[in-house]
Amino acid sequence: MEFAQLIKKRFSVRKFKEQEIEKEKLMQVLEAGRLAPSAVNFQPWHFVVVKDKDKLAELHTTYHRDWFKEAPMVIVVCADHSQSWKRGNDGKDSADIDAAIAIDHMTLMAAELGLGTCWVCNFEGMACSKLLHLSDDVEPIALLPIGYPDTLPKEKKRKALEEIVHLNEFGKALK
Repeated sequence: MEFAQLIKKRFSVRKFKEQEIEKEKLMQVLEAGRLAPSAVNFQPWHFVVVKDKDKLAELHTTYHRDWFKEAPMVIVVCADHSQSWKRGNDGKDSADIDAAIAIDHMTLMAAELGLGTCWVCNFEGMACSKLLHLSDDVEPIALLPIGYPDTLPKEKKRKALEEIVHLNEFGKALK
């Protein structure tokens, strides 16, 4: 599939089939995350795959949406602040940015393989950390429920390029 088609194909899935994900496909999704670029190539991420029914039920308490419970598996993408690059002049920590790039790679690979995902950031991070026994330096960045979609994509609503692209400085239109 062409990359432009893949970008259009990917959508946030909130309804999943009761179908197990093949290990080969899961490994391809995780490999896509592993291969993502990161600041100074520090790769400050960890991917916690949650598929045990009891552990999933516990994880569901960190994000209270019924649709979330339908996913057969959740990948918790974490950023390790002890391994991330920090910008010298102001200390900006790249861990969350690096994790976000890995998440994007995984969502696109999942779409390529016929799987669906939904990037969830509105969850109880502290509860998730405790549940997964994360160290103090490791932060859960997003929950990535994954499975076979049981829904069709809706038309994507996006701002026009003219609203978000600027030439040379903010507020100047690209012509």
